[in-house]
Amino acid sequence: MNWYIQALKNYFNFSDRARRKEYWMFILFYIVFYAVAVAIDFAVGSPGYISIAYSLLLFIPSLSVCVRRLHDTNRSGWWVLLAFVPIANLVLIVFLVQDSRDEDNRFGESPKLAAA
Repeated sequence: MNWYIQALKNYFNFSDRARRKEYWMFILFYIVFYAVAVAIDFAVGSPGYISIAYSLLLFIPSLSVCVRRLHDTNRSGWWVLLAFVPIANLVLIVFLVQDSRDEDNRFGESPKLAAA
């Protein structure tokens, strides 16, 4: 849960680096909370207002954590645009799964070494 909150605190931070664990824990909690929002929508009989509001509110944080994750693999944040290209978005998933670079890069110092 701390990783999810940390990603929310970095709402508009597109310049640093995010570890693999930070990204995937954010995605895990995003999916869990989205499922809860869908269940609430279903329970109250709304056509999806709560889940749509949730996804719109968290669009910028999810985009920023994805960009910071790409920075951690020493790639430009513009690679996130691959998410909108069919089949090529699999390349983006491979980039997001890759391990961090231990050394400092043009996007800052390694969060893996800073946490150790």
